[in-house]
Amino acid sequence: MVGDLLDRGTAQTYASWFRALADPTRVQLVEYLARHARPMSVGEIVAAVGLAQSTVSQHLKILTEVRFVLVEPVGTARHYRINDACVGCFPSAADVVMGRPAPDPVEAC
Repeated sequence: MVGDLLDRGTAQTYASWFRALADPTRVQLVEYLARHARPMSVGEIVAAVGLAQSTVSQHLKILTEVRFVLVEPVGTARHYRINDACVGCFPSAADVVMGRPAPDPVEAC
């Protein structure tokens, strides 16, 4: 029955989140930024993950597009930090997709 389906807009949002996390490096970046809970330069992140700057920047771009990661200009540099609001919604998305009620509304994401 169509009325039982997750609405299309929400499904598209959740799908973009799952796509963004479909790469193990991006999962590691989200976890690293969440654990450190502060804005970090690309250089700091590169040093931590041991990948080329261009690779890390490409992954951060994808994560910022879905707002898991936020970017803050600092002079001529850019610092990246976890978006606690969106990451907080992600478990709700997984719950909804698995047929469980979402604990919080996703509008804040």
